[in-house]
Amino acid sequence: MTGHALRITTSLALCVAALGACNRADNAADTAAARTDSAAGRVDSTTNAMGDSASRAANAAGSWTNDHIFGFAHNADNGEIALGKLASTKATNSVVKSFGSQMVKDHQAMMSEAHALMGKVNATADSTWSDAKDLADDGTEKLKELTDKEKGADWDKNYIESQVDMHQRVLDKLQDAAKNNTNADITAALSKTTAKVQEHLTKAQSIKAGLK
Repeated sequence: MTGHALRITTSLALCVAALGACNRADNAADTAAARTDSAAGRVDSTTNAMGDSASRAANAAGSWTNDHIFGFAHNADNGEIALGKLASTKATNSVVKSFGSQMVKDHQAMMSEAHALMGKVNATADSTWSDAKDLADDGTEKLKELTDKEKGADWDKNYIESQVDMHQRVLDKLQDAAKNNTNADITAALSKTTAKVQEHLTKAQSIKAGLK
């Protein structure tokens, strides 16, 4: 082999070796990049899962904020006062009429106590959140129904039945709120309020049983 041919052969061999080395380096880089992307994907997936879990936990914990509790209680009291005033004038059964008057008196007192406590714990009444709004809407609908309905035994029965349903609903919600509250003053107030609501419920059930 001539010197010139030897130099050409050697140069080609060096180029092939260089290309091989470059390919191996590129493949290694691609593999490393793939591993990095995969790891990043796992981190993103884990982060998203943790974020979703934290979000669900926060939503669950925030279902009964102090503002929500006072908002729900306000709408409950407000609805009972309105219906009680109507019953105290429109009911024909003396027991039902007396019950309506008692609802006005008791729930006005409960509302005043709640407003005083709001100032103490620096809270407001969020009466527009879902549970509170649903309660208010149902109370408004029942008030309209009973306002339009002709007075008589059927009216009295309708009112008392609604009182059983509404007080049971409010009792369940406030008991749930008490379980998810950490403020000692609010917990004490909820204990007092639920006892009064239970008293009203028991009395309404008794009156309902006595109506024909």
